[in-house]
Amino acid sequence: MIRYFLLSYFFLISVSVSAKTILVTSGKSDNSIKNAILKASENDTIIIKSGVYYENLISIEKPLTIIGDKGAIVDSQEGDEIFIVQSDGVVIQNLILKNIGVSYIKDRAAIRLNRVRDVKILNNTLINTFFGIYLQKSNNCIVDGNKVIGGARDESTAGNAIHIWQGKRIQVTNNEVSFHRDGIYFEFVDESYIANNISRNNMRYGLHFMFSNNDLYENNRFQNNGSGVAVMFSKNIEMIENEFLDNWGGASYGLLLKEISDGSIESNNFSRNTVGIYAEGANRLSIKNNLFHNNGKAMDIKGNSLDNQIIKNDFVGNTFEVLTNSKSNLNHFEGNYWSQYSGYDLNKDGIGDVPHRPVNLFAIVTDKIPAASMLLHSFLVNSLDAAERLFPQFIPEQLIDQKPKIKPNHYDQD
Repeated sequence: MIRYFLLSYFFLISVSVSAKTILVTSGKSDNSIKNAILKASENDTIIIKSGVYYENLISIEKPLTIIGDKGAIVDSQEGDEIFIVQSDGVVIQNLILKNIGVSYIKDRAAIRLNRVRDVKILNNTLINTFFGIYLQKSNNCIVDGNKVIGGARDESTAGNAIHIWQGKRIQVTNNEVSFHRDGIYFEFVDESYIANNISRNNMRYGLHFMFSNNDLYENNRFQNNGSGVAVMFSKNIEMIENEFLDNWGGASYGLLLKEISDGSIESNNFSRNTVGIYAEGANRLSIKNNLFHNNGKAMDIKGNSLDNQIIKNDFVGNTFEVLTNSKSNLNHFEGNYWSQYSGYDLNKDGIGDVPHRPVNLFAIVTDKIPAASMLLHSFLVNSLDAAERLFPQFIPEQLIDQKPKIKPNHYDQD
């Protein structure tokens, strides 16, 4: 339902009808972008011709369409923000925006939207801009097709590529973001849509959102970030057909869930992460049809995560399949494929005849003593496996898949 509501809404956003066109040419002192905006009437179109414009703090206080010709560059020269949008109905398109200076007292951005609606930020390239595109208390806006490349060296001097604070019905699609603190940041953002973005090589999270409800993100790639995605203190989030790749490090996760409820995580690819999914206080989620491939730990589900349905996922080549800190289990595992399953299928119905226990005793040991991981594949670990079979009370008795699949579930899909 979230998906159809969002998509149908964004198609209804109206396009402003331009009245006249104003050209801005570089090299003329009286022909600046600021002067063109002052002279323009509502709904005019401003075309910025190829060239370099050394301007910043350009305030837009009327509905305008601002379009850059190929090679139109606005350079702040390590100074303040470039565009401050304070009117509804503005379009900023096809510009190259560069060189916002780092500030410790102000979140400077190349494009800032302040308490507006129906604004479109389309197909721009932002380079070394501290914060890239910053929306605050704005609704019904589209951020599409932008490329945002930061120059972050450490978190204290890095901003976020796309930063949204307080808003509803925001569409963030088809963007490429890299080398920032967070690639995409949501806080108090509801009923919004994040799709077809590539977020990689960011210092903290590829996508970070908190206190945001009824959102959908799909078909995004989060690769080689400090951690892939963090979803915290939120509800009714749909996460569909995303890729969480190559998020490695001592505290790296493909997907971090904290205090989240009543959502779905379906048909995603978690590959080569330290932990595929880390869940703490995650309740009533549908975790279905995902691939967990070559992760350190596929899933780390803490004991305060309840009533989750973990069904028809494929766990292939992970060092450890499932880890928990509780001897009980209040989640339901069924119909998953486990590459470490050693059972059999005598009646050839595709379901293992004996249940699978995905929690490994050695995984519990290494979670408490990380240095023990150097003993992986040693004689001691083989001895622990034998002890686990003899004394199963060491692992959660109820964390069990009663119907493990013999072949990966994707073989059964049309």
